[in-house]
Amino acid sequence: DIVYEIPVPAPEKIICVGVNYPDRNEEYKDGPAAPSNPSLFIRFPRSFVGHGAPLVRPPESPQLDYEGEIVIVIGKAGRRIAEADALGHIAALSLCNEGTIRDWVRHAKFNVTQGKNFDRTGSIGPWLVPFTDEAQIADISLVTRVNGEVRQQDRTSRMIFSFRKIINYVSTFTTLVPGDVIVTGTPTGAGARVDPPIWLKPGDVIEVEADGIGLLSNGVIDEEGGR
Repeated sequence: DIVYEIPVPAPEKIICVGVNYPDRNEEYKDGPAAPSNPSLFIRFPRSFVGHGAPLVRPPESPQLDYEGEIVIVIGKAGRRIAEADALGHIAALSLCNEGTIRDWVRHAKFNVTQGKNFDRTGSIGPWLVPFTDEAQIADISLVTRVNGEVRQQDRTSRMIFSFRKIINYVSTFTTLVPGDVIVTGTPTGAGARVDPPIWLKPGDVIEVEADGIGLLSNGVIDEEGGR
C-alpha cells in the first residue's frame, strides 16, 4: 500500500566515491597501487528512484550497468572534519544501486558525470537505518545480485578509503550539511567487466544487500516514448 521514494528526497549534495575496493582498483590500467585520494563525482537526485521502482534504460544507450554500494547520510554539519570525529557526523545508513550508462562515462577524457546522471538509472533505499555505532559499518558484507546470481561481494573492512577518511576528505573542500548523501564505492563485478559485458535489460531484477541495513531491489524497464 506504499511507494518507496529515495530516503532523502532533496539533499543539497550527493557525492559518490569511485574505485574504493582493492579488486575494483586493480581493474584499471594504471596499475594495482592504491590511489592517494578518493575519486569523486556528483549525482543528482533525479537520477535515482526508490526501492521497488524500476530503473529506466534510456534510448541513447543499452549499456545500463549496476553498482551496489553503501550510503551514509550526514546528520551534523561540519567543515574540515577530523577522522577521529567523522563518524559523529553520520545520521543514517542506506543502500545504493549506482546505475551507470557505461559508454556515456567515456564520452570525455576526465569526467563521468554524463553517464552517472541519466534520469532514474540508479536507486537508493529501501530506507534509512539510524547510525549508532561503528560496528554497523566496520566489517559488514555487501552483495549485489542480478536475477538471483551474485555479481558483486566484498566487505567494508577492505575499503581503500574508510568511512572516516571519506568524510574527512570531502569536508576539506565543502561543508557537509544534514541530509547530504555520500555513496561510498562499489566492489568488483560490474557487468562492464564481464567478457563479453553483460548489460541490464528489461525484466532483470537487481538486489543490493548489506548486513544490518537491508535489501534494495529494483527491476528494469525501457524509457517510454523513446527518443
